[in-house]
Amino acid sequence: MDIKLNTQEKVSPMTTCAGCPIGLVARTVLNSVEGPVVVTGATGCMEVTSTIYPNTSWKVPYIHSVFANAGATISGIETAWRAMAKKGKVQVEENPRFIAFAGDGGSYDIGLQALSGALERGHDFLYVVYDNEGYMNTGHQRSGATPIGSNTETTPAGKESIGKAVRRKDLMQIVVAHRPAYAATANIGFLSDFERKVKKALATKGPTFILVFSPCVPLWKYQESQTINIARLGTETNFWPLYEYEEGKYKLNYRPKKKIPVEEFYKTQGRFKHLFKREDKEEIFANIQKINDQEWQRVLELCGENIVGKDK
Repeated sequence: MDIKLNTQEKVSPMTTCAGCPIGLVARTVLNSVEGPVVVTGATGCMEVTSTIYPNTSWKVPYIHSVFANAGATISGIETAWRAMAKKGKVQVEENPRFIAFAGDGGSYDIGLQALSGALERGHDFLYVVYDNEGYMNTGHQRSGATPIGSNTETTPAGKESIGKAVRRKDLMQIVVAHRPAYAATANIGFLSDFERKVKKALATKGPTFILVFSPCVPLWKYQESQTINIARLGTETNFWPLYEYEEGKYKLNYRPKKKIPVEEFYKTQGRFKHLFKREDKEEIFANIQKINDQEWQRVLELCGENIVGKDK
Protein backbone atom coordinates (compact mmCIF):
# COMPACT_ATOMS: atom_id res chain seq x y z
CA MET A 1 0.00 0.00 0.00
CA ASP A 2 1.38 3.39 -0.97
CA ILE A 3 0.78 6.33 1.33
CA LYS A 4 0.54 9.58 -0.63
CA LEU A 5 1.76 12.48 1.47
CA ASN A 6 1.29 16.23 1.13
CA THR A 7 -2.07 15.94 -0.60
CA GLN A 8 -4.09 19.15 -0.51
CA GLU A 9 -7.74 19.76 -1.29
CA LYS A 10 -9.85 22.88 -0.83
CA VAL A 11 -7.10 24.61 1.12
CA SER A 12 -8.29 27.82 2.81
CA PRO A 13 -6.81 30.37 5.23
CA MET A 14 -7.23 29.91 8.97
CA THR A 15 -10.21 31.80 10.38
CA THR A 16 -8.57 32.93 13.60
CA CYS A 17 -9.42 36.06 15.56
CA ALA A 18 -7.58 39.23 14.56
CA GLY A 19 -4.22 39.28 16.30
CA CYS A 20 -4.20 35.54 17.06
CA PRO A 21 -0.73 33.97 16.74
CA ILE A 22 -1.64 30.28 16.43
CA GLY A 23 -1.29 30.41 12.65
CA LEU A 24 2.22 31.69 13.25
CA VAL A 25 2.86 28.74 15.56
CA ALA A 26 1.70 26.22 12.95
CA ARG A 27 3.65 27.83 10.09
CA THR A 28 6.85 28.12 12.12
CA VAL A 29 6.70 24.44 13.00
CA LEU A 30 5.77 23.14 9.55
CA ASN A 31 8.22 25.42 7.73
CA SER A 32 10.96 23.84 9.84
CA VAL A 33 10.20 20.32 8.60
CA GLU A 34 12.30 18.81 5.85
CA GLY A 35 10.52 15.93 4.15
CA PRO A 36 7.09 14.41 4.75
CA VAL A 37 5.10 15.07 7.89
CA VAL A 38 1.87 13.81 9.49
CA VAL A 39 -0.02 16.07 11.91
CA THR A 40 -2.69 15.50 14.51
CA GLY A 41 -4.50 18.36 16.21
CA ALA A 42 -6.59 18.23 19.37
CA THR A 43 -9.91 20.02 19.44
CA GLY A 44 -9.18 23.65 20.22
CA CYS A 45 -8.70 27.05 18.61
CA MET A 46 -6.14 25.81 16.09
CA GLU A 47 -8.31 22.90 15.02
CA VAL A 48 -11.64 24.74 14.71
CA THR A 49 -10.15 27.66 12.78
CA SER A 50 -8.24 25.47 10.33
CA THR A 51 -10.69 22.66 9.54
CA ILE A 52 -14.06 24.28 8.85
CA TYR A 53 -15.87 21.72 6.69
CA PRO A 54 -15.52 21.24 3.77
CA ASN A 55 -12.30 23.28 3.74
CA THR A 56 -8.92 22.85 5.40
CA SER A 57 -5.88 25.02 6.02
CA TRP A 58 -3.56 22.01 6.14
CA LYS A 59 -1.43 21.04 3.15
CA VAL A 60 -0.17 17.90 4.88
CA PRO A 61 -1.91 14.72 6.12
CA TYR A 62 -3.92 15.83 9.14
CA ILE A 63 -5.94 13.89 11.72
CA HIS A 64 -8.31 15.63 14.12
CA SER A 65 -8.17 14.11 17.59
CA VAL A 66 -10.62 14.86 20.38
CA PHE A 67 -9.77 17.32 23.15
CA ALA A 68 -8.19 14.78 25.48
CA ASN A 69 -6.15 12.43 23.30
CA ALA A 70 -3.64 14.19 21.06
CA GLY A 71 -0.85 12.23 22.76
CA ALA A 72 -2.61 8.92 22.19
CA THR A 73 -3.44 9.78 18.57
CA ILE A 74 0.12 10.69 17.62
CA SER A 75 1.31 7.54 19.41
CA GLY A 76 -1.05 5.42 17.30
CA ILE A 77 -0.03 7.09 14.05
CA GLU A 78 3.68 6.64 14.76
CA THR A 79 3.21 3.01 15.85
CA ALA A 80 1.07 2.17 12.82
CA TRP A 81 3.70 3.61 10.50
CA ARG A 82 6.45 1.55 12.10
CA ALA A 83 4.31 -1.59 11.88
CA MET A 84 3.50 -1.04 8.20
CA ALA A 85 7.12 -0.22 7.40
CA LYS A 86 8.24 -3.44 9.09
CA LYS A 87 5.83 -5.40 6.91
CA GLY A 88 6.86 -3.54 3.78
CA LYS A 89 3.41 -2.03 3.30
CA VAL A 90 4.63 1.55 2.91
CA GLN A 91 7.15 2.79 0.41
CA VAL A 92 8.56 6.26 0.92
CA GLU A 93 12.06 7.58 0.50
CA GLU A 94 12.20 8.77 4.10
CA ASN A 95 10.06 8.29 7.15
CA PRO A 96 7.70 11.18 7.96
CA ARG A 97 7.92 13.31 11.07
CA PHE A 98 4.99 13.00 13.44
CA ILE A 99 3.70 16.20 15.07
CA ALA A 100 0.86 16.84 17.52
CA PHE A 101 -0.59 20.29 18.20
CA ALA A 102 -2.73 21.00 21.26
CA GLY A 103 -3.71 23.95 23.42
CA ASP A 104 -3.06 24.30 27.13
CA GLY A 105 -6.49 22.97 28.06
CA GLY A 106 -5.84 19.85 25.98
CA SER A 107 -2.36 19.42 27.47
CA TYR A 108 -2.14 20.76 31.03
CA ASP A 109 -5.51 19.32 31.98
CA ILE A 110 -7.74 16.89 30.10
CA GLY A 111 -5.01 15.77 27.72
CA LEU A 112 -2.30 15.31 30.35
CA GLN A 113 -2.80 11.58 30.78
CA ALA A 114 -2.48 10.89 27.04
CA LEU A 115 0.60 13.12 26.80
CA SER A 116 2.17 11.40 29.80
CA GLY A 117 1.57 7.96 28.32
CA ALA A 118 3.08 8.93 24.97
CA LEU A 119 6.18 10.35 26.66
CA GLU A 120 6.58 7.34 28.95
CA ARG A 121 6.33 4.87 26.06
CA GLY A 122 9.02 6.74 24.14
CA HIS A 123 7.28 7.27 20.80
CA ASP A 124 9.13 9.28 18.16
CA PHE A 125 7.13 12.52 17.84
CA LEU A 126 7.04 16.26 18.50
CA TYR A 127 4.27 17.59 20.74
CA VAL A 128 3.65 21.35 20.47
CA VAL A 129 1.50 23.22 22.99
CA TYR A 130 0.23 26.66 22.00
CA ASP A 131 -0.30 28.07 25.48
CA ASN A 132 -2.87 30.88 25.62
CA GLU A 133 -3.56 30.23 29.29
CA GLY A 134 -7.20 29.24 29.15
CA TYR A 135 -9.99 27.33 27.43
CA MET A 136 -10.55 29.90 24.70
CA ASN A 137 -12.43 27.68 22.28
CA THR A 138 -15.15 26.82 24.81
CA GLY A 139 -15.84 30.23 26.35
CA HIS A 140 -12.76 31.53 28.15
CA GLN A 141 -12.66 29.31 31.23
CA ARG A 142 -9.55 28.96 33.37
CA SER A 143 -7.09 26.13 32.70
CA GLY A 144 -4.13 24.78 34.61
CA ALA A 145 -2.03 27.31 32.68
CA THR A 146 -4.02 30.37 33.79
CA PRO A 147 -1.97 32.72 36.00
CA ILE A 148 -2.93 34.19 39.37
CA GLY A 149 -5.38 37.08 39.21
CA SER A 150 -6.95 36.25 35.84
CA ASN A 151 -10.61 37.12 35.41
CA THR A 152 -12.18 34.18 33.53
CA GLU A 153 -15.68 32.70 33.15
CA THR A 154 -14.97 30.13 35.87
CA THR A 155 -12.83 32.38 38.09
CA PRO A 156 -14.75 35.68 37.91
CA ALA A 157 -13.29 38.66 39.73
CA GLY A 158 -15.42 40.46 42.31
CA LYS A 159 -15.42 41.98 45.78
CA GLU A 160 -14.49 38.65 47.33
CA SER A 161 -12.36 37.33 44.50
CA ILE A 162 -9.19 38.45 42.70
CA GLY A 163 -9.98 36.02 39.89
CA LYS A 164 -7.91 32.85 39.74
CA ALA A 165 -6.39 32.54 43.20
CA VAL A 166 -3.77 29.83 42.66
CA ARG A 167 -0.58 29.71 40.60
CA ARG A 168 -0.40 28.00 37.22
CA LYS A 169 0.79 24.45 36.73
CA ASP A 170 4.40 23.87 35.65
CA LEU A 171 3.89 21.64 32.63
CA MET A 172 7.54 21.78 31.59
CA GLN A 173 8.64 20.12 34.81
CA ILE A 174 5.91 17.51 34.51
CA VAL A 175 7.15 16.69 31.02
CA VAL A 176 10.82 16.68 32.05
CA ALA A 177 9.97 14.19 34.81
CA HIS A 178 9.33 11.70 31.96
CA ARG A 179 12.93 12.16 30.70
CA PRO A 180 12.01 13.14 27.12
CA ALA A 181 14.64 13.30 24.39
CA TYR A 182 14.20 17.08 24.22
CA ALA A 183 11.91 19.71 25.76
CA ALA A 184 11.84 23.49 25.55
CA THR A 185 9.82 26.61 26.20
CA ALA A 186 9.35 29.05 23.31
CA ASN A 187 7.64 32.36 22.60
CA ILE A 188 6.04 33.69 19.41
CA GLY A 189 7.77 36.97 20.23
CA PHE A 190 11.17 35.27 19.79
CA LEU A 191 10.69 33.48 16.48
CA SER A 192 14.32 32.68 15.69
CA ASP A 193 14.64 30.93 19.06
CA PHE A 194 11.34 29.11 18.47
CA GLU A 195 12.39 27.97 14.99
CA ARG A 196 15.78 26.76 16.23
CA LYS A 197 14.10 24.68 18.92
CA VAL A 198 11.64 23.14 16.46
CA LYS A 199 14.49 22.10 14.16
CA LYS A 200 16.39 20.62 17.09
CA ALA A 201 13.33 18.71 18.25
CA LEU A 202 12.64 17.34 14.77
CA ALA A 203 16.26 16.21 14.44
CA THR A 204 16.08 14.36 17.76
CA LYS A 205 15.00 10.72 17.95
CA GLY A 206 12.32 10.00 20.52
CA PRO A 207 9.61 12.07 22.25
CA THR A 208 10.14 15.82 22.06
CA PHE A 209 8.09 18.69 23.45
CA ILE A 210 7.81 22.46 22.92
CA LEU A 211 5.66 24.77 25.07
CA VAL A 212 4.91 27.99 23.17
CA PHE A 213 3.70 31.24 24.75
CA SER A 214 0.73 32.29 22.61
CA PRO A 215 -1.31 35.37 23.71
CA CYS A 216 -5.08 35.47 23.10
CA VAL A 217 -6.88 38.72 22.23
CA PRO A 218 -10.46 37.83 23.38
CA LEU A 219 -9.61 36.61 26.88
CA TRP A 220 -6.46 38.59 27.59
CA LYS A 221 -8.22 41.70 26.27
CA TYR A 222 -5.67 43.83 24.46
CA GLN A 223 -5.38 45.58 21.09
CA GLU A 224 -4.85 43.14 18.23
CA SER A 225 -1.69 44.95 17.10
CA GLN A 226 0.04 44.28 20.43
CA THR A 227 0.30 40.48 20.30
CA ILE A 228 4.04 40.29 19.65
CA ASN A 229 4.86 43.13 22.07
CA ILE A 230 2.91 41.49 24.89
CA ALA A 231 4.46 38.11 24.13
CA ARG A 232 7.95 39.60 24.33
CA LEU A 233 7.10 41.44 27.56
CA GLY A 234 6.14 38.09 29.07
CA THR A 235 9.74 36.95 28.71
CA GLU A 236 11.31 40.34 29.52
CA THR A 237 9.53 40.28 32.92
CA ASN A 238 10.60 36.65 33.55
CA PHE A 239 6.95 35.60 33.50
CA TRP A 240 7.81 33.22 30.63
CA PRO A 241 11.48 32.13 30.77
CA LEU A 242 13.07 30.63 27.67
CA TYR A 243 15.05 27.46 28.38
CA GLU A 244 15.52 23.92 27.13
CA TYR A 245 16.20 20.43 28.44
CA GLU A 246 18.39 17.96 26.60
CA GLU A 247 20.26 14.85 27.70
CA GLY A 248 19.49 15.50 31.34
CA LYS A 249 20.75 19.08 31.30
CA TYR A 250 19.02 22.47 31.27
CA LYS A 251 20.14 25.51 29.29
CA LEU A 252 18.91 29.10 29.65
CA ASN A 253 18.26 30.70 26.26
CA TYR A 254 17.52 34.30 27.19
CA ARG A 255 18.29 36.59 30.13
CA PRO A 256 16.60 40.04 30.21
CA LYS A 257 19.05 42.95 30.34
CA LYS A 258 17.21 44.51 33.28
CA LYS A 259 14.61 43.47 35.79
CA ILE A 260 11.14 44.66 34.81
CA PRO A 261 8.33 44.21 37.38
CA VAL A 262 5.80 41.58 36.33
CA GLU A 263 3.15 44.23 37.06
CA GLU A 264 4.15 45.83 33.73
CA PHE A 265 3.10 42.65 31.94
CA TYR A 266 -0.20 42.56 33.84
CA LYS A 267 -0.94 46.20 32.92
CA THR A 268 -1.15 45.34 29.21
CA GLN A 269 -4.21 43.09 29.58
CA GLY A 270 -7.84 43.64 30.49
CA ARG A 271 -8.10 40.27 32.23
CA PHE A 272 -6.13 41.81 35.10
CA LYS A 273 -7.62 45.33 35.17
CA HIS A 274 -9.71 44.60 38.27
CA LEU A 275 -6.52 44.07 40.27
CA PHE A 276 -5.45 47.68 39.74
CA LYS A 277 -8.74 48.95 41.20
CA ARG A 278 -8.43 47.09 44.49
CA GLU A 279 -7.39 48.79 47.72
CA ASP A 280 -5.01 45.92 48.46
CA LYS A 281 -3.39 45.98 45.00
CA GLU A 282 0.10 46.63 46.40
CA GLU A 283 -0.13 43.51 48.56
CA ILE A 284 -1.51 41.48 45.66
CA PHE A 285 1.24 42.49 43.26
CA ALA A 286 3.91 42.03 45.91
CA ASN A 287 2.75 38.41 46.20
CA ILE A 288 2.59 37.94 42.42
CA GLN A 289 6.09 39.41 42.06
CA LYS A 290 7.38 37.12 44.82
CA ILE A 291 6.03 34.07 43.03
CA ASN A 292 7.41 35.31 39.71
CA ASP A 293 10.86 35.83 41.26
CA GLN A 294 10.80 32.39 42.88
CA GLU A 295 9.98 30.71 39.58
CA TRP A 296 12.71 32.65 37.75
CA GLN A 297 15.30 31.75 40.40
CA ARG A 298 14.29 28.10 40.13
CA VAL A 299 14.87 28.18 36.37
CA LEU A 300 18.26 29.81 36.91
CA GLU A 301 19.21 27.11 39.38
CA LEU A 302 18.11 24.34 37.00
CA CYS A 303 20.24 25.93 34.27
CA GLY A 304 23.23 26.37 36.57
CA GLU A 305 23.12 30.16 36.26
CA ASN A 306 22.02 31.22 39.72
CA ILE A 307 25.01 33.49 40.35
CA VAL A 308 24.41 36.01 43.13
CA GLY A 309 24.01 39.49 41.71
CA LYS A 310 23.99 38.36 38.07
CA ASP A 311 20.22 38.67 37.75
CA LYS A 312 19.93 42.20 39.13
